[in-house]
Amino acid sequence: MRAYQITSHETRPEVLDLPMPEPGPGEIRVKVGACGLNFADLLMQKGTYQETPALPFIGGMEVAGVVDALGPDTNGPAVGTRVAVFGGQGGLAEYGCFDASRAVPLPDDMPFEDAAAFLIAYGTSHVALDYRARLQPGETLLVLGAAGGVGLTAVEIGKLMGANVIACARGADKLEVAKKAGADHLIDATNEDIRSVVKSLGGADVVYDPVGGEQWKAAFRACNPEARLLPIGFASGEVPQVPTNHLLVKNLTVMGLYWGGYIAFKPQVVVDSLTTLFQWYGEGRIKPHVSNTLPLEQTNEAMDLLRKRKSTGKVVVTMGL
Repeated sequence: MRAYQITSHETRPEVLDLPMPEPGPGEIRVKVGACGLNFADLLMQKGTYQETPALPFIGGMEVAGVVDALGPDTNGPAVGTRVAVFGGQGGLAEYGCFDASRAVPLPDDMPFEDAAAFLIAYGTSHVALDYRARLQPGETLLVLGAAGGVGLTAVEIGKLMGANVIACARGADKLEVAKKAGADHLIDATNEDIRSVVKSLGGADVVYDPVGGEQWKAAFRACNPEARLLPIGFASGEVPQVPTNHLLVKNLTVMGLYWGGYIAFKPQVVVDSLTTLFQWYGEGRIKPHVSNTLPLEQTNEAMDLLRKRKSTGKVVVTMGL
């Protein structure tokens, strides 16, 4: 089979011919239709992600496809079932073996490209805003990186939950994407002062931040008393430090969110969230925004779209299924 394998943290990965994998006990083999890319895939290539596998490994955290085979002592899902899987690795290949417990059956009318763009982005934003921050109707939600993979879903879900959504992104084109997702107010991070604009709009009650760096600092200073701040990631490359004396004075709460962690220690949170999200998808209330779809052989080009911030929403790699 063809697969995008990382053999070194210093060299550019390649698509190689590799042996067909065989599923072990409790695993399914999936004939992959599509794989969604995430910023974490870039960190894994550099060896800086918190769950980077040992070398060599196949990239790709989330996939959609058809169950092709079951390993020993595996009860299902049955061969032929259309599924999405958060595997953590192994998705950028024509076939992949994954823990059966991580497979989610797909609606018959959900394209693989949508399904591959769905789990991490929507799951992260829904668990963050609903389970962690307890976002309430009428509150003001500030979303940084609002045109990116997770940021755009935060705009969409925040609006569905009844929030007043302020979207911050770089450039008019990206802000237009956020506006179409439901943002009430727009901030261009290239030439506007985030703190002053947010304060002029009444301040932020919840901050959703996949960026970090200077944008986090500006958003932190624009918070209302009792605001909740959600560090989701650090696309800027800078992990900000939190001045705890300011937390005390304004009664602020900073709550981390790593969606994949809940699968390990509190999986029911993820199950309940995905149940809600698939229902919303079926009702037409949410729709993944995929800006770029490329074939497996062009995975490096797909990764570059993320690295150079040339995409909006999700980038998906397809296998021709």
